[in-house]
Amino acid sequence: MRRCLTIGLALAALCGASTLAYARPPTVMNSPGYDRRLQESRKELGSSPTVTAPTEAPVVKPKRSKKKHPN
Repeated sequence: MRRCLTIGLALAALCGASTLAYARPPTVMNSPGYDRRLQESRKELGSSPTVTAPTEAPVVKPKRSKKKHPN
C-alpha cells in the first residue's frame, strides 16, 4: 500500500513539474511599438539596394605532397 502511494506521489510530482516547462518567461511580452519599429527596420534593410561587386575567389594551387624516401 505504501509503495503504491509513493509511486503515485512521485508520478503526480513529475506531471506537475512537466507542466511548468511550457510557461513563458516574464520578459516575453507583446509590444506593438517594438514590433512596428522592427518591421520598419526590416523594410529599410530590404529596400536598400546593395551594390556589391562579386569578388572572384583566389586561385589556389594544389600542394605537392612529399614522398618519403626509404632509408
